[in-house]
Amino acid sequence: MATNRWMATGNYFTSYRDEQRIYFTNLDRTIFSMFLVLLFAWPLLFSLSNKYMLVIDNILIAVVAVIGLNIVTGFAGLISIGHAAFVGIGAYTVASFSTLIGDRHVIITHCWPLMILLAGSMGAIFGAIVGLPAMRLKHLYLAIATLSFQMIFSWTINFLDFFNQGQTIFVGRAYWLTGKVGRSDHYLFWYYVILVVVVLSGFMVRNLLRTRYGRCLSAVRDNDRAADAMGMHPGLTKVYAFALAGFFAGMAGALHAYVYRGVGFESFTLHESIAYLAMAIVGGLGTLNGSFWGPAAIMTLDLQVEHLAEKVGSLLPSNMNLATALNPLSFGLVIVLFLMFEPRGIANWWRIARSYTKLWPFRY
Repeated sequence: MATNRWMATGNYFTSYRDEQRIYFTNLDRTIFSMFLVLLFAWPLLFSLSNKYMLVIDNILIAVVAVIGLNIVTGFAGLISIGHAAFVGIGAYTVASFSTLIGDRHVIITHCWPLMILLAGSMGAIFGAIVGLPAMRLKHLYLAIATLSFQMIFSWTINFLDFFNQGQTIFVGRAYWLTGKVGRSDHYLFWYYVILVVVVLSGFMVRNLLRTRYGRCLSAVRDNDRAADAMGMHPGLTKVYAFALAGFFAGMAGALHAYVYRGVGFESFTLHESIAYLAMAIVGGLGTLNGSFWGPAAIMTLDLQVEHLAEKVGSLLPSNMNLATALNPLSFGLVIVLFLMFEPRGIANWWRIARSYTKLWPFRY
C-alpha cells in the first residue's frame, strides 16, 4: 500500500497482513474514532424525550439482530425467514428466569450482562439446531425449514402456560453502579448499553471476516462444491453461520426484554421476521455497514409514515384508518424498489460516496 497512510487514494497491498487490517488508512481510523465519540457524547449535549430515545433504542436493537441475519443470509447465502424466533428465544430466556426466580431477583436486576450473554448462548444453541437441516437443504427448502421453526416457536409461546400464553411477562429494572436505574434515565441508560453491544458486535464480525472462518462463509455462499474441493466443510460452515446468527439475535432479544421491561409474543411474529429480512435487503446483503443502514432506514420510514398518517387522517373521516393502509404499502414498495433498482442496498451508496471522496481530486 502507499507509504503515506493519510493521503492514500487506493488500496495497494503488498502482503496479506496489509489486506487484513481493520482500517486501511489512518484517516479511516480517525474518522471512525470521532464518529464513536460523537455517538457517546451527543446525549450529554442534547436531550430527547423518552419517545424518541425509545425509537433510537429500537433501531440499535434491530442493528444487533440484523448483524446476525446478515451473517447467515448475506455472507453465507442461506435464507432465513424465522429470525424473529431467535430474537424471541433470547427475550424469553430472560422472561423464563423472571418467571422462575421473580422479576426483581438479583440475577435479573444486577447480573443483566450475564443474562444478555446467556440469552445469546441460548440463541446460538437453537441456531445450530435449526442450521442442521442446512447441511442437506438449500434455497426454497431451507426457507421453508426456517419458516417451520418460526411456526413452532409461535405455537410453543402461545399455548404453554409457562410462557403466560404469549401475554406479557414482566422484567425488573436494572441496577448500575449508582443504584437502580430510574424511569427518567431508563432509555438513556439502555442506549449506552446497546451502543456498546453494537460496537463490540461490529468489531467481532469485522474480525471474523478477516479469518479463514469468515472467508469460508463467502466461499460457501458463492459455490459450496468448490469450497468443499478446496478443503472447507460446507455443512459445518452453514451450521456455525446459523449459530452466530442465533447468538446475535438472542442478545437482541434480551436487550428488547430489558428495554421494554417485559416480553410479549407480538414482538416476535412472522411479520417481524420479514421486517428483519427487509432491513438486511435495504441496508445491503453481505455488507457489515448495511446492517446499520437498513434498520435505521426502515424504522425511520415507519415513523415518518405514522406521522403522515396522523396528519392526513385528521382531514379524512374518522372511520378511515389510513395508517393501516400506508404502513404495509410503504413497506412493500420500498422493498420492491430496492430489489429492482438497487439490489446492493444503501451500502452501495455509501461505497460510491466513499470512492468519490477518496479519489477526488483524482490524486495518483
